[in-house]
Amino acid sequence: MTVSSARFSGKAASPDGLRETARPSEEAGGQAPIPRLDGTGDDGVQSHADHPGIPDMQFCPTFPPPQGRTAVNPTYDFTGQVAFVTGAGAGMGLATARAFAEAGAAVALTDIDEAALNAGAKELTDAGHQALALACDVSDEDQVAAAVDRTVETFGRLDMAYNNAGIQIPPSDAADEPAERFDRVNAINLRGVWACMKHELRHMRAQGSGAIVNCSSLGGLVGLPGRASYHASKHGVIGLTSSAALEYAPRGIRVNAVCPGTIDTPMVSDMIAKGELDRAEAEASQPINRLGTAEEIAQAVLWLCSPGAGFVIGVALPVDGGYVAR
Repeated sequence: MTVSSARFSGKAASPDGLRETARPSEEAGGQAPIPRLDGTGDDGVQSHADHPGIPDMQFCPTFPPPQGRTAVNPTYDFTGQVAFVTGAGAGMGLATARAFAEAGAAVALTDIDEAALNAGAKELTDAGHQALALACDVSDEDQVAAAVDRTVETFGRLDMAYNNAGIQIPPSDAADEPAERFDRVNAINLRGVWACMKHELRHMRAQGSGAIVNCSSLGGLVGLPGRASYHASKHGVIGLTSSAALEYAPRGIRVNAVCPGTIDTPMVSDMIAKGELDRAEAEASQPINRLGTAEEIAQAVLWLCSPGAGFVIGVALPVDGGYVAR
């Protein structure tokens, strides 16, 4: 499957993001090679900075923008592509589904919360995007298989997936945690990712192309007292990712993981409300001295799915404000 040729163009935005001036784009006329999701053009040559497979760049504010400053943030053209996002009713999943749609992709959104799921899909369709809402409990492999199959039946193929659905559980002494709680967090956070990736790969394998991003966590990279079961599930996602990445890279399919730090999402807000997380301490633990945003995770996912990351295989990418670099 190919993605649309990208033009090197950009918009210079003022620090407040209100004023834009267009910069010259690539001259029209010549037909550029069309890049594939594995980062190569039709000639099989790896994309470089001067290759149209690299996404457009534009100047825009960061999330949130430092006062008086701008940053380069890539934009993508996924026209004709199909994305599958789990846990898409809110938070990082919804932000990523929205970003895929705004980049031109048709998006299948899945979530166990049907009200939130339908609201998210309606937001996208009302904005003129192609979106499909699929209720799905990722701990049930049959539901996962049905959701992935329905996506392909509806849109004709599957090019990108973000396996984001996950839960948090209350902190517990490792010696006292009930087995039922361990089983539940791993059924969703680990087995759910396994099931999604399994059925996504079946379709991508037939195509010979695709990109998958699994959601791990900074909890997949470090340990933390009271969080043994949750961290075990997120460490497991990285093991799944690296093994599948090695297996499928020769087949034109890239598999990577994103490892979010503490992100300002409904899940984190719920933890703060329950007294399971202190916001000030969480902000102080990240060298950037703030929580991340769902949109920042979405940007990382889109990059990992883009031709610009065509040589990126099996990574566990921290997007954590510097937490694991301390």
